[in-house]
Formats: sequence, C-alpha cells, structure tokens
Amino acid sequence: MLKQPSQRVAIIDLGSNTNRMVVLNTQVGYSYRLEDQVREVVRLRHGMTEEGMSEAAIERGFSTLRLFKNFCDSTNVGRIIAVATSAVRDAANGPFFVQQVREEIGLELRVLTGEQEAYYDTLGALNEVPMTEGVVLDIGGGSIQLSDIRKRDFHQGVSLTLGTLALTERFINHDPIKKNEYAAIQEEIEHQLDTVSWLKEKQRGPLVGVGGSIRNLAQIQSEESDYPLFTLHGFVLKRDSVKDSVQRLRKLPVEERRKIPGLTPDRADIILPGAMTLLEVMNRLEVDEIFVSENGIREGVFFEHFWDHLDPPIIPSVRRFSVLNLARYYNYEKGHANHVRFLAERIFWQLVLLHGYDIKALELLNAAALLHDIGRIIDYRGHHKHSQTLIENNGLPGFSPREIALIGLLARYHRKGNPSIDGYDLLLHEDDQTLLTRLSAILRMAETLERGRNANVNDVIATWDDDELRLTLITDSYPSVEIWQAERNAAPLMAAAFERDVRLDSFAPPVEHPVLSADEEKNSES
Repeated sequence: MLKQPSQRVAIIDLGSNTNRMVVLNTQVGYSYRLEDQVREVVRLRHGMTEEGMSEAAIERGFSTLRLFKNFCDSTNVGRIIAVATSAVRDAANGPFFVQQVREEIGLELRVLTGEQEAYYDTLGALNEVPMTEGVVLDIGGGSIQLSDIRKRDFHQGVSLTLGTLALTERFINHDPIKKNEYAAIQEEIEHQLDTVSWLKEKQRGPLVGVGGSIRNLAQIQSEESDYPLFTLHGFVLKRDSVKDSVQRLRKLPVEERRKIPGLTPDRADIILPGAMTLLEVMNRLEVDEIFVSENGIREGVFFEHFWDHLDPPIIPSVRRFSVLNLARYYNYEKGHANHVRFLAERIFWQLVLLHGYDIKALELLNAAALLHDIGRIIDYRGHHKHSQTLIENNGLPGFSPREIALIGLLARYHRKGNPSIDGYDLLLHEDDQTLLTRLSAILRMAETLERGRNANVNDVIATWDDDELRLTLITDSYPSVEIWQAERNAAPLMAAAFERDVRLDSFAPPVEHPVLSADEEKNSES
C-alpha cells in the first residue's frame, strides 16, 4: 500500500461548557495518533437570554478560539476542522458570532444540528467499539444526544436540552442542591426522555457513552476500584456506581465535590444533572452497565476525514485496525512481526488439543505478536517492558480491559521472565494465569525461531506424546541460531506450560565439518 504523506489535523469542538481541541498526526487510511489536546472552560450558555449569548460568554469563546488558532499556526497543523454545538446553535446571535469568528480569527466554524451532533458521536464511538446494535449516549453541557445504532450504522438520532450546564442553570440555585430542585430536574429528564419513542425498542441492548460527564463518572469508579490501566478504552461503568455517585453528589456542596478523586474540579458544579440523566437512561434501557468510549464528537468529525473513502466512514473491524494502527505508529518491523505471528499461529493450532483455547485466545496472541517489539522505539534494553507500557497507556480500541491487559502482558513476557498476572486482580481471573503462561510460551518460541529476523524458519511441525513435545523446523539450511536461542530462552517456559520435555530438530541436517586424513590435513595447511 502506498502511504499518504503525514499531516497534522486539528479538530476544534466549541461546546456549551468547554472548548476542546485535539491534534492528530495522520496518514489518511493508514494510521493516526493523538499528539495533543487542549481544553478550556468557556460556559457559552452562562447568562444566555432570548437575545442570545452574553457579551462575556462571546468573549470567552473568542479568546479560546483565537488561542487555538494561534496554537495551530505555530505547531505546523496542516488542517483545522472547527465545529460548534448547542450553545451557538440555540443562540439568537449565533450566526453573528460565526461571522465574527470567520472575519476576525480566520476560522470557518460549522454549526452542527442536533442530529448531526448525534451522527458524529456515533462515528466516534463505532470506530472504537465493535457494536452492531444499541444506543450511543453523549451528555454535553447544553444538550444530550441519543443515537439509534442498527447494523453497525447510524439509523437515527435526537438531541434533547438535558445538558449538564443547561439543567444546572435552569434548576439549581442552592449549594448543596435542595430536594425540590433535585425533583424538578428529575421530572424534566423524564419528560424529555418520554418524547424519544424508539428508546423502548432498545431495551437491554448495549449502551455506549461518550462525552466528558460520562468519562468523569467512569473515572470516579476507576479511582475507587484502583483500576490498573491508564486508559478508559473499553471501560465498563456500572449502574450501581452511577447511582452511588448521584446520591453522593446531591449531598455534597461544590467545594467538597471538587475533592472527589477522578472528578475534574471545574465540572464539580454541573456534574450532578449529568449523572441523573445517565442513571435514568440506564434505568429505561434496563441495562446494568455502559461501555465508555474515549472517542466522541471530535473524533467522529476526524474519522469523516480519515475514512473519507469508506461509506459510511466506519471501519469494519475495530480490533484489527487498532492493533495495526498502534504497530504502524511505532514503526514496527512489519516482516519480522508478521512472521512471528505466522509461526505463533501455526504452533497454536497444532497444540489446540493440548491447550483447548479458541479463536478468541488466538486473536490476543496475534495482537501481541504484532506489537511485541514496539517498545524498541524507546530503547532495546527492556523493550519488552516498554511494549507493555505502550499497549496499556494507548489502549486498544475494540478490546476489553481484560484483553488489553493480557495483550500487554504477552508482550511483556515474549522475551524473558515467568508470566504472572499479579497486580491485575481487578481485570483478570485465576484461569487467566494458565492462559497467559501457555500463550507466552508459544509467542516466546515463535520469537526465538525468528531470532535472525530473516524468516529462516519457514514453518514448524508440532507433535507430542505424554512425555515429549517435539518441534521440527522446516528450513532451507540448518537453523543453528534459532535452535540455540529456542533451547536457551523458550524451551523451559514451553516445557512448564505444557508439562512435557521440549525437543527441537530440523528437516535440514546440521552442517558437519569433514574428517580429514593426515595427508589431506597436511595439504590443507600448506
């Protein structure tokens, strides 16, 4: 594939509560990587009247947009895509604001309709979560968006004025909130959700959440449970946790809320209505959990650009691309990684009667095979540990937290060490220790058989009996280096994992030095 030239793309999302910008380094259709993100609180809805946004709010909006534009100009951003949502959309002076941004700052600000907002939320979520049917929920400052997902595509969407800032300014006048204010918010949430007729059809289906409010509620649960990963990709937020947060937030004044681990301090005064809305949606859908997407409207706008050759711009296999994307960004050695994957897969299937694992386990093994060496971009020494860190810190869209942890651990133990799930009690269970040990043994064996990075080992044949596991290597010439490395570094773990002695041999015979006669030896010396 001929790669496109790399380009830095900035997506600006001017919302009712915050103005956010992400900067991505991209090669369209090949790989992308988040390089920077900036967030500024603007509170555009604060003080909004029938005449529109207040002068102070407009100045806050102008100030951050000018700041973001200057940032892009000074950091070689090649393309800026800027959108605005409910505050600018609803304000009577919204069109004037957009015109002034164009004339004074030089930004073309596209104002999204409510349905367009829901659509871009869906693009962001479906390029991260492998969902076919279900609902995507975005809780913003001015509005929420509910999207109906069918056949892995956006079917319909609705925008409701249930944003955290909108509800806070409309109903809350006391700190902490009064009972009658809480009841008024609950009544408004129920009233507006009653207007979404198709919501009942989606009961018990998957629910995916995007947006800062949902991520903050997930982060609260993450902090409380001592979550071991550094990403919320695939995080599962429980209804009981949301319910606990609602009860906790309604009792605490804002200053005490700001001390809650995981809660962004500048969101403390408006988070309660968002938690209430999320809980009511979960109750109506009769679901006990919501899958958190790190992606949202900004990423959705980006994917329309990145996948512009796809219709719709939604990747068919999130899991496969997320592995390739991470490998490509860190300049993986494609030939070596793919051959390690091939050998690992060959060993896996030939030993399936011994280990009993299925295609799901193989997918983890394949991902780890492609990613096992990406840590070399940091340093060769300890690169197995660096690979694990990069996998865990970046996350792998489409994979569950358990799967991300296992892929990271497989990369960690591809080289040396005794595989262990210690420290991952929250994500992994006891049986995963055996899974990790066996898959690590296979990956380590495949890695040592490709030690020369030259595909000298074309294939491997695995046979066994009750006492011995025999690996016969198919090569053009005797694989002395590969057998030496495998016997030294991989065979002991393989023996422990499968409870058999391991023997390696080859179809190609060893190169033997001929025995010379005395006269021949004398002649050779002369």
